[in-house]
Amino acid sequence: MELCGRGWAKAAAVARGAWRAGLRLHGDAALGGRRGKSAGPFAGGPRGPQPDWRHRNRTVLTYLAAAAVGMAGVSYAAVPLYRLYCQATGLGGSAVAGHGSDQIETMERIRDRIVKVTFNADVHSSLQWNFRPQQTEVYVVPGETALAFYKAKNPTDKPIIGISTYNVVPFEAGQYFNKIQCFCFEEQRLNPHEEVDMPVFFFIDPEFAEDPRMARVDLITLSYTFFEAKEGQTLPLPGYK
Repeated sequence: MELCGRGWAKAAAVARGAWRAGLRLHGDAALGGRRGKSAGPFAGGPRGPQPDWRHRNRTVLTYLAAAAVGMAGVSYAAVPLYRLYCQATGLGGSAVAGHGSDQIETMERIRDRIVKVTFNADVHSSLQWNFRPQQTEVYVVPGETALAFYKAKNPTDKPIIGISTYNVVPFEAGQYFNKIQCFCFEEQRLNPHEEVDMPVFFFIDPEFAEDPRMARVDLITLSYTFFEAKEGQTLPLPGYK
């Protein structure tokens, strides 16, 4: 989570730096233009053709504006790109997604390695929902699929759209925690007083049992946090806040 967050912040900082540098360069060019035009009929030295500073200023400004727009686009794209990177690598406590049915069917269960998975639910203060896990814990072994449920309810008299993020603790286990199906990063609309069940279908990769770092890990916590979906709102990256 921290690494992905730092990457997004760095991209945004680069964009701001490019824009500020553009303003400085444009200002210097404008001053140079005024200095070049200061030579009048009483100035000393030869009176040769003067450079077209206005044309140069427009050209420089055009290039700098294009660069600033491009860098701003990169900074905005960094959020979903880093989020996808976290999901693909398990970085920042993000569970890994995107496994085919063939891999799931051929997985070998490591029956002598039992892992306790607990579930946590949080709701941002901006969202007037009730959200909780329907079970507090399940026991699984690496290579075994499991199904868990969360329950969400809109107790208000108006429809509300929510969207969730998630993370896995300990962070290092995120790369082995694979979600086949879940409700994260998708908008969920609940009508007034509507209550729904939200499933999470997951498994722990058998390679979990072969990683020396996981030797003493027998407890994994899956946490979801729901936010109200608003236009222009950026969700935090998966990870522990």
